[in-house]
Amino acid sequence: MLLWLLYPVFGAFAGILAGLLGVGGGIVIVPMLVFLFNAQGFAPQHIMQMALATSLGSIVFTSISSFRAHHRRGAVRWPVVWSITPGILLGTFGGTWIAAWLSTHALKVFFVCFLYYVAVQMLADYKPKPTRELPRTAGMFAAGTVIGVVSSLVGIGGGSLSVPFLAWCNVPLHQAIGTSAAIGFPIAVAGTLGYIVNGWGLSALPPLNLGFLHLPALLGIALFSMLTAPLGARLAHRLPVSRLKRIFAGFLLLVASRMAWGLLAG
Repeated sequence: MLLWLLYPVFGAFAGILAGLLGVGGGIVIVPMLVFLFNAQGFAPQHIMQMALATSLGSIVFTSISSFRAHHRRGAVRWPVVWSITPGILLGTFGGTWIAAWLSTHALKVFFVCFLYYVAVQMLADYKPKPTRELPRTAGMFAAGTVIGVVSSLVGIGGGSLSVPFLAWCNVPLHQAIGTSAAIGFPIAVAGTLGYIVNGWGLSALPPLNLGFLHLPALLGIALFSMLTAPLGARLAHRLPVSRLKRIFAGFLLLVASRMAWGLLAG
């Protein structure tokens, strides 16, 4: 029960970071959940899948408030959302089947590599040059499928992938961010459903699970991250965000390196 109290704490922290730095909460929530699930003695072969499922489950709720805020500012390009969603749904749901088949070790390796990618991207303040236009239906489907697969394997709403893709395709940055927030909703829904289906009936999962989705963690994280994300957004107008992003990138490098060391030691 004491560890359960940390779910709201981690959710509040993730919400502030999401609002302050514009990073998806999943990039923080997944390693936190891995730590907590290990501390509770859950079956090690399912811990990473549970962390990914619960992270995506929380994004179902936080993405709604996020894309509504962007929509009010006219920053969501809905035709882009509709065109990329079929690929997103297929890729994300299919990615959960891959994740269910992979070992926790393999998923951790993939997640660590992704953490390094995000950290380097933030440190370099990388912004792709808008060198092309949005692709047609087949191209959007392919892009959505790739974004969906990767997002399901790392438990995020896809912003680290969809924002650079849209910016590369000549979408203004504020619209790329707003559109990415809307894309995060079908990613989260398809990913959550996929992890529920793929974890259904597994005997080694703990009580209060729905497939791989751990309901106590979902409740604490989703509720408190939704409450604190607006606070983070307000702080973004008062604090040196560019400097904080570099500090957070350093934090991600430490987290990735700690997880990598654990993998090597194991």
